[in-house]
Amino acid sequence: MTAPRRIQRRRTKGWRLPDNAVIVSRPSRFGNPFTLATAYELGYAQHGDAETARRAAVGAFTDWLGGNRFMWQSAEGDASRERILADLHLLRGKDLACTCPLPEPGQPDHCHGAVLLRLANPAA
Repeated sequence: MTAPRRIQRRRTKGWRLPDNAVIVSRPSRFGNPFTLATAYELGYAQHGDAETARRAAVGAFTDWLGGNRFMWQSAEGDASRERILADLHLLRGKDLACTCPLPEPGQPDHCHGAVLLRLANPAA
């Protein structure tokens, strides 16, 4: 059996979600609430530098799931985080699909889907 992986979700004609895959892009229950637009707005990245903005959004997501409330200080944010953490078992062993570009071989994956993969499959 192969280890779960992240796949890039496509919106092109004919593309189908592979078997054993779950969509985790923004509108899904597992979506990252931290956007590239917010990273630009808060000065974490210069406009047009999507890679730096993506790293900032994924970093905020990782910290937030770990309990850091700095970027989202509300009961709604706490409830959203707890729901994602409680539902990680639904992702265990599944490939995760997000619209973020896939990294080049050997490069780090700056996508919240990669974070969810690590959390849902700690031994993988």
